[in-house]
Amino acid sequence: MVYTEIKEINGKKYYYRVLSVRKNKKVGKKRIYLGVDLEKKKLEKSESLADEKLLSLNHILTKEELDILDKIKEEYRKEPKETLDNRYESFCSLFTHDSTAIEGNTLTLQETANLLFENRVPPSKSLREINETLNHKKAFDYILNYKGEITKALILKLHELVVKDTLKENLTSQIGTYRKVQVFIRGTNWLPPKPEEVPGEIGSLLGWYTRNKKILHPLVLSAYFHVAFETIHPFVDGNGRTGRLLLNFILHKNSLPMINIPNTKKLKYYECLEEAQVKSNLKPIIRFLFDLIKEQKLRF
Repeated sequence: MVYTEIKEINGKKYYYRVLSVRKNKKVGKKRIYLGVDLEKKKLEKSESLADEKLLSLNHILTKEELDILDKIKEEYRKEPKETLDNRYESFCSLFTHDSTAIEGNTLTLQETANLLFENRVPPSKSLREINETLNHKKAFDYILNYKGEITKALILKLHELVVKDTLKENLTSQIGTYRKVQVFIRGTNWLPPKPEEVPGEIGSLLGWYTRNKKILHPLVLSAYFHVAFETIHPFVDGNGRTGRLLLNFILHKNSLPMINIPNTKKLKYYECLEEAQVKSNLKPIIRFLFDLIKEQKLRF
């Protein structure tokens, strides 16, 4: 994705905004020169201008789509308070079921709802699957009650909640921490960053988020953040669930209804993610999320 590169020459710092484009197993780069020895405010302004040139994020949504999203936001604001608890239970069940099912959990939607809200444990399901389901609700409730911004602490806390009591014994030391090993993503031909690169990559993403959270439309902001987070793949496990929680946190914080990605659309979801990760083309994933938020009847 996009990051800032610094080159020191004869005691001076030269700044470049860099867009990484993956093709097969190779990574190509597009650079825009920002300036030399820049102060923080000047650097941030230059980075934002360069991002616009590299990604054109402000122009991905059409006026018609923006109008539709404004209408959805207004309709969502008018949802009756009397149905809030009902909508919460329905969306929590659906979101938990699909987000865990995407990762291989076999509980049905009805089994998920019964477990989360009636404490009825389904028979013939593994303890790991039960814990994955219960954990997801705890993490979901956490973001609903969290009033701050996205920080490293929030990301690590969500990971801890998501994967507690689900990892193999040799991986439990990496709960709530960035991964200490190289990971590989099944079905792709590119590698996430090396473990020693993860803290810096997440730091750059958080910096990007801070600069753009009041500039970009929340749907575009959440889509970019989600793609970048999944590209970094900061954890040994639980990246998808944590990433989808963060995506919805951004939407919720900006007074838009949350998005559930159905397990039945998993392949399309992965295709759109890879298009963004490999070619830095965010249009498919943004269109995918736009269609979901437009079509969904349950708004929470």
